[in-house]
Amino acid sequence: QVQLVESGGGLVQPGGSLRLSCAASGSIFSINAMGWYRQAPGKQRELVAGIIMGGGTNYADSVKGRFTISRDNAKNTVYLQMNRLKPDDTAVYYCIADRVRTRGSVNDYWGQGTQVTVSS
Repeated sequence: QVQLVESGGGLVQPGGSLRLSCAASGSIFSINAMGWYRQAPGKQRELVAGIIMGGGTNYADSVKGRFTISRDNAKNTVYLQMNRLKPDDTAVYYCIADRVRTRGSVNDYWGQGTQVTVSS
């Protein structure tokens, strides 16, 4: 069984920074890509940033230049450094591990979500 455990959310003032972490555990052979989605109240879940095993990244236009995604393949962990946070960044942030290969199967897995609130 694969589990994703997120940490690092919280309350921060506009202009501040937070760093999210997501660690995948279990009998994992490989993970194709990891990333972060977010969902604000009354809105659809949207992709924030993703990173593939080789290191290629992509970002939502709204966070380019402010957020940085990184990955430690040896630890099956992905990070999201969020700088210059805005109230519009307030949401529940979800980690995803894409095409996780374990013994006999390949599946996607989601974390439980961590709340990020940007407010003065």
